[in-house]
Amino acid sequence: MRAALLNEPRTPLEIAQVDLDPPREGELLVRVEAAGVCHSDYHYQQGDLRCSLPAVLGHEGAGIIEAIGPGVRHVSVGDAVSLLWRPRCGECRACLAGHSERCALGRLEATTGGLLDGTSRLSREGAPLYHLLGVSCFAERCVVPERSVVPLPDGVPFPVAAVAGCAVITGVGAVLNALEHPAGRSLLVVGAGGVGCATIMGAVVAGAFPIVVVDANQRALDLARSLGATETVLAGDDVEVAIRERCPEGVEYAIEAVGRPETLRLAFSALRSGGMLVAVGLGAIGQDFALPINDLVQQEKRVVGSLYGSASPALELPRIFALYQSGKLPLDRLIGATYSLEGVNDAFSDLVAAGRGRGVLIPGS
Repeated sequence: MRAALLNEPRTPLEIAQVDLDPPREGELLVRVEAAGVCHSDYHYQQGDLRCSLPAVLGHEGAGIIEAIGPGVRHVSVGDAVSLLWRPRCGECRACLAGHSERCALGRLEATTGGLLDGTSRLSREGAPLYHLLGVSCFAERCVVPERSVVPLPDGVPFPVAAVAGCAVITGVGAVLNALEHPAGRSLLVVGAGGVGCATIMGAVVAGAFPIVVVDANQRALDLARSLGATETVLAGDDVEVAIRERCPEGVEYAIEAVGRPETLRLAFSALRSGGMLVAVGLGAIGQDFALPINDLVQQEKRVVGSLYGSASPALELPRIFALYQSGKLPLDRLIGATYSLEGVNDAFSDLVAAGRGRGVLIPGS
């Protein structure tokens, strides 16, 4: 089959013929119908994040089950599914506490480059290749654990289902799960990429007001306003002043969807006394950011992280799909250009340009 392969950091992805073993115990073979092009994939391609190489990238996808291995119980051949890069065991301490996004299985897949048994189903001319986060959907097909899929209801397009499995659940989930009673309260969203735009849509559903969005790209801000942002600020030297002009006392909540020290500091400084910053953007390995201790203590500001929208995907994705089907989450408007598998490097270039919506690969095109 064809797949987009990363051989070395900071090199273009290679479209290569690779071999894919059949699914084993508890696994599925999925024909990939759509794969979202996420900034995290770009971070791996650039070496900001690390994975075992050579690897087939892609962690945000959807498709149709073509085969099942022994022991699969909850899905069948022919089912349409959204792919998850955080599987859940349902038995560990995190899962039992309702935080399956922290399940140890996700870390296992991330660190081994394999599936749940730590081994790969991918190879090229007899040499092993690695999975990315247990998914690797920049390919015509992928083998994934049953624990890493959620069935799709009828009527959800594959591109929407693909982006829902990462960008949407991260942004919408951060609003619905990490914030405390956001209705009628001010929210600052830093970054209007795929996750930031999903955050805006989640904020509209939750009734946050005003919704202030900061980005360095005017096209991204135009998209943000069309999705429900009530105020937009083009990033620049006076951005903090511009935020204070719109919210003189500061904002009650801020969600940072970029993953950079400077934008985290900006979001923290924009908080009012007692405000909370939720960080959802991943940064480069080893990055950190400093906080003013006295502001943290005397103003009782809070900083928390939110992985995967602090959500249980088995519960959250059906809720997201229901909101989409009811018209309350216009997820189609997140979708930007579509690309063939051979266009993956162009999709990365457009991703960096920003403001064009979420690029989606259609591997079968």
